[in-house]
Amino acid sequence: MTVLPVQPLDPAAPQRRVPYAPGASLLRPYVPLATALRAGTTTPRDVLEQCLATMRRDEPAIAAFVTHDIKAARRAADAATARWRAGAPLSPVDGMPVVVKDMIETIDLPTQMNNPIYAGWSARRDAAAVHALRQGGALILGKTVTTEFACGNSGPTRNPYDTSRTPGGSSSGSAAAVGAGMASLGFGTQTHASTIRPAGYCGAYALKATHGALHVGGVTPLAATLDHLGLIGASLEDVWASAMVISRLVGGTPPHPGISGPMETPAARRPKRLVRLATLGWDETPDTSRAAFEAAVTRIAAAGVEVLDAGGDAEVAALEAALREIGDFANDLLAWESRWPLASYRNHGDGMVGQRIQDLLARAEGMDAARYARAVADRERLRAQVAALSSRTDGFVMLCSSGPAIQDHGFTGSRNYALPWTLVGGPSFALPVLAAEGLPLGLQLAGFADRDADACAVAAWLRDTLLPDA
Repeated sequence: MTVLPVQPLDPAAPQRRVPYAPGASLLRPYVPLATALRAGTTTPRDVLEQCLATMRRDEPAIAAFVTHDIKAARRAADAATARWRAGAPLSPVDGMPVVVKDMIETIDLPTQMNNPIYAGWSARRDAAAVHALRQGGALILGKTVTTEFACGNSGPTRNPYDTSRTPGGSSSGSAAAVGAGMASLGFGTQTHASTIRPAGYCGAYALKATHGALHVGGVTPLAATLDHLGLIGASLEDVWASAMVISRLVGGTPPHPGISGPMETPAARRPKRLVRLATLGWDETPDTSRAAFEAAVTRIAAAGVEVLDAGGDAEVAALEAALREIGDFANDLLAWESRWPLASYRNHGDGMVGQRIQDLLARAEGMDAARYARAVADRERLRAQVAALSSRTDGFVMLCSSGPAIQDHGFTGSRNYALPWTLVGGPSFALPVLAAEGLPLGLQLAGFADRDADACAVAAWLRDTLLPDA
């Protein structure tokens, strides 16, 4: 059995189940504290100490972290506190406690990717997005557990609301840490479903921006045309402000200039029309989760929004039919594009990579360039179908996952709800506004490529409309 840099799941670890209610969660927002930070009624050091207290209490059960540097975090929090007191914060995220998925380079902490090949390995730089948030004053609290190379063996992390369940993957530790209140923001990645699904499972907000709009320099590559940097946060304001700091300080992945929009979260805007999507996920969604989604759609419609679906609109029906056929070409894209680096890792020895990676490489070895070209063409047709709806709708609503987190730690759950917008390449938000079976159930709002600010405005309206205390 492969020995991993992170310890395997400990059956003797503490167990817990925390009742979940949207709007009364464990999240610890930061950017919404701006008024209190300016007034001095709270400080970045206060927020950090609250996060650390939660870590001391809950990390033994949740196992979100690979490593951390509390002394450095306290120094950074004290420096941010001084800037807020002087009325000169560097940005809205100055002093924000941030955790970093262990696929993303940090100059001061190792980047080990949940694989022994990189055990103890440290980069000599920060990834572009980490660099940007540090420039904006954010503090890096630690590195969080990922699945192996973001596509293979799971780590030990457990769901913060029920430790018998997965936190999702591959951004497991970031989602769990933010969902538990151990940080206000977590860096993730998404190549198929790895930001939106774990955020939904753990009761957190998330943004998977337009492909390329957040700089992926220093993020360990997997599949170039699928890899997205993801942000998992304690509030919509936390993910939006972080995205804008990154965009303004380092831009997007060249040649993308980065997200265009205000530093402040766009004002909530009621959409005129939304499309509800079932995707393949609806077939596997239990009745309790279906009922929660249907109730949300009913409230959206009652607020004056026209909701289109496949039953009443031929263009939506055609899109739904296309979404039922994405699995093969999505896996072909992933397998072909990940040959490097995965084959290079396998060269260290077959036993040094897990079965999921072996399976991806076997799929790639059964492909040729023509098959990959067909997969690219299939994706372009899907994107064209979505773009054709841009004059008819303000966005798309669906679940983040096919029900609450599953009771499994080796499998991180179905990708059927999150995968479509990875392929589309447009922005999607996870909103923790629903619950099923007393557990988080994320609602996903998806938008059109390079209209991230528009999508955020609609996401804010959905949050304000659907959260009980909004």
